[in-house]
Amino acid sequence: MTDTPTPAPGQIWQDNDKRAYGRQLRIIEIDNTHAICELYTPRDGGGFTRPGRRTRIRLDRLRPTATGYRYISGGEPR
Repeated sequence: MTDTPTPAPGQIWQDNDKRAYGRQLRIIEIDNTHAICELYTPRDGGGFTRPGRRTRIRLDRLRPTATGYRYISGGEPR
């Protein structure tokens, strides 16, 4: 099993909560306690849709638990 990386801007994380199945977020910025994220929705054929609403997520939730988030990729440059 791979270790979960330290959250950083540009990374893509997926919500593990079954109520938000498939929701992916891109980290925009990090402060001492939270990550500022926006909705990331990949499109068929590459690219992604317009950025969605921004939200703040506590850094301690960015770990692979049932109600946390799991790391997907390093993200693409903006």
